[in-house]
Amino acid sequence: MLNKTKIRRQKRIRGKMEGTKDKPRLSVHRTNKYIFAQAIDDEKNETIVSASEKDLKEKTGTKSERSKKLGIILAEKLKKAKAEKIVFDKGSFRYHGRVKALAEGLREGGIKF
Repeated sequence: MLNKTKIRRQKRIRGKMEGTKDKPRLSVHRTNKYIFAQAIDDEKNETIVSASEKDLKEKTGTKSERSKKLGIILAEKLKKAKAEKIVFDKGSFRYHGRVKALAEGLREGGIKF
């Protein structure tokens, strides 16, 4: 039952948003150990940029601190891909903790959403 509600929540959120090349959809996936994010162009169905905690050079600090660093790194990649604005897709995850820290890191990096 838990999985069905998670999928329903995810479909409800993704049904309301769509990413383009100029304003991609930033999809976030969180596991117990890592957090992953990718910017998606839904018109062409391709990933523009992606990043995960595995890409970090320093793997010290709490999970939230690492998520914030990941957001800053992802912001730099998005700027290189000429995407200053995004649509933030948190999926079925609540906007708190590591997901919120990732969003704050993106905002610090200069990305608007």
